[in-house]
Amino acid sequence: MADVQPLHRFQPSGAIAFGRDFMSSDAFRSLFREGMALVEEAAAYLDGPGRDEARRLPRLSALAYADESMRLTTRMMQIASWLLVRRAVAEGEMSKDKASLQMARIRLVKNEHATHGSDTTVLPRRLIDLINQSIRLQDRVLHAEMILKNNPEEAPTPSGRNAVALQHLLIKSAFSRDTTHH
Repeated sequence: MADVQPLHRFQPSGAIAFGRDFMSSDAFRSLFREGMALVEEAAAYLDGPGRDEARRLPRLSALAYADESMRLTTRMMQIASWLLVRRAVAEGEMSKDKASLQMARIRLVKNEHATHGSDTTVLPRRLIDLINQSIRLQDRVLHAEMILKNNPEEAPTPSGRNAVALQHLLIKSAFSRDTTHH
């Protein structure tokens, strides 16, 4: 059997240069498009139908709506900031030093609904859907950020990279997290 060549380039240390490949991948471009589309969708809802729905809610429900919509807005602004900075670095529009300063201002933290349990039933269904979508998107961004921090090589690769190898790496990284606390 012939020697099988690795599908992926390795850094001198033997570590896979995930950040470099991910930031120039179709997977990142897809994450970017999905994220920015959700930002626009949430803003359109909150400025239009959501505002009308909030006016029709009873006082306590309106307070829950205000709290959740503020958390949604903040979450989406942080995600959009992360996506824009990461794309700017990948496209050579921002230095890594400037990006580090920008990233220090971005607060990506794991959070859920402020309104718990049955209290979410008082909120409009569309708001709950947007919140859930934003939390799932944030989880994906947090996962990517964790991997990028552990693999800091983020310079874009030439367009000749192997897309199958990149997808293999993404799958491998998703399943190689520490599972000792499960």
